[in-house]
Amino acid sequence: MDYSRFFNHISQTGLAPFADHLSRMLAAVEPDKHGDYERWQQALNGLPQVAVSSMAFDASAVRVGQDDDCDASVRQQIEQCLRGLHPWRKGPFELCGVHIDTEWRSDWKWDRLAPHIDPLHGRTVLDIGCGSGYHLWRMLGAGAAMTIGVDPSLLFQMQFRAIEHFTGPQPVYHLPLGIEHLPAEMRAFDTVFSMGVLYHRRSPFDHLIELRDLLRPGGQLVLETLIIEAEQGQVLVPDGRYARMGNVWFLPSVPTLIQWLQKVRFKNVRCVDVTATSVQEQRST
Repeated sequence: MDYSRFFNHISQTGLAPFADHLSRMLAAVEPDKHGDYERWQQALNGLPQVAVSSMAFDASAVRVGQDDDCDASVRQQIEQCLRGLHPWRKGPFELCGVHIDTEWRSDWKWDRLAPHIDPLHGRTVLDIGCGSGYHLWRMLGAGAAMTIGVDPSLLFQMQFRAIEHFTGPQPVYHLPLGIEHLPAEMRAFDTVFSMGVLYHRRSPFDHLIELRDLLRPGGQLVLETLIIEAEQGQVLVPDGRYARMGNVWFLPSVPTLIQWLQKVRFKNVRCVDVTATSVQEQRST
């Protein structure tokens, strides 16, 4: 996989000192050892070249191109290739009139968060566990100068590259890495997002400290996680699977989560929204 554009970009930014470390981590990724990698690569290679007339990153569906940018046969080719990258979880997307009705309505989460976060205009933003990168495009649409997402899933990397095939070069990057592969104590990002990750970590305090140390002084963490309705100090440790997930470790109450954040020296901690996840928002398709 070619990351030269990413490294060329960060060489001109405050991330330049971390280029060698990131290069080593990316070099250790061996995508061809994944059983589906060749099939995914064939799907990507089959995407046609289309001169798109417009792009919109500030709407519910990240849209690249219009219906009349290509004919019906080309749209059919696009759809067939995109189906080769199922399942699509985060979205929705629309590519030259082909709508990707993703399993999760990630735009609903964005709409809940966007009014409350610090403006992203001109910011360098990191999204931990970014999936296919839907929120990276929404962050760009909100004015971010550069957005970087990390997620170790190779399928999500390929889905991101499918979107990027149509957008062309943008200051948006997806790295198939986990947070544990990032340099320690970077203190380089203006805003860090961790959405739907905390409850998958065996040590929530270690994760919160990792997030804190990725931020520049005065930066902002946007944290979203599952919670329980309870008082301060109460935490659920699920016995077995939780919401059909086997890797859920700690579910705090909101007061407990605020206490955790304050304990690891976050300032101005506030809860801006509590919403039950519905089967309309997170579906199987």
